[in-house]
Amino acid sequence: MKKAVLGLTAFILVATAAPAMAHFQMVYTPESALEKAGPIDLKLVFTHPFEAGHTMKMEKPERFFVVRKGRKKDLLDTLKPIQWTSLTNSAAAYEAEYRLRGMGDNVFCLVPSPYYEAQEDIYIQQMTKMVVNTAGFPTDWDAEVGLPAEIVPLDKPYALWTGNVFRGVVKSNGKPVPNAEIEVEYMNHRPLMAHNAFAQQAAVEAPQDAFVTMTIRADADGKFVFGIPRAGWWGFCALGVGPADEYKEKELSQDAVIWVQARDMK
Repeated sequence: MKKAVLGLTAFILVATAAPAMAHFQMVYTPESALEKAGPIDLKLVFTHPFEAGHTMKMEKPERFFVVRKGRKKDLLDTLKPIQWTSLTNSAAAYEAEYRLRGMGDNVFCLVPSPYYEAQEDIYIQQMTKMVVNTAGFPTDWDAEVGLPAEIVPLDKPYALWTGNVFRGVVKSNGKPVPNAEIEVEYMNHRPLMAHNAFAQQAAVEAPQDAFVTMTIRADADGKFVFGIPRAGWWGFCALGVGPADEYKEKELSQDAVIWVQARDMK
């Protein structure tokens, strides 16, 4: 009996010591730098991208819009519900089709409904940006779009070689957030657009859990720098930087997310 109790205690200690996988709201399309305009498909999924782990159920977002040449266009009515399949489960997500026009940047912005995380007894709301460019003509990539929680890029999110750095400024209601905590994850399983699922095969293997979700800090001015070690999509999530901290009488974490894409030199 004593051995069983000790064994159970050891298991609990190990389980509670294990780091939780980071939540990341995705706004995904395969390519962020296109030669010419045309229709693109978008997938909106709330999941754990490095391990293609548990996908969380999304309710209908509060806002979904695109910024192009300083103008906002509401895209909320273009969203269609889907089921997204990870390696462990399937859950409600959304998709949309959008026709790019002309040259320039298209900043897709999502304000999801708060998600209740039962294990932590809190709500999470990740305000997410992803930029698609056509023809290499820069317009809006570094613009503030007015989200309560926002990462403003200092480097073009779609024009990064492997080995470049990505820099950004974390802001809350337009003001820099000193020493913000930022989680970083690599999209390690390719999204299969036609199947609404992650590919089974991982691109890389993490040597230890600390490499699954990396954590960095912004400086006193809210700025951060991260070196990109591998081609693909990278997510940056600044935790709890939004102005609201309560929803339905529970704690609310308003996070700011941005996705960037790096490419190998060939």
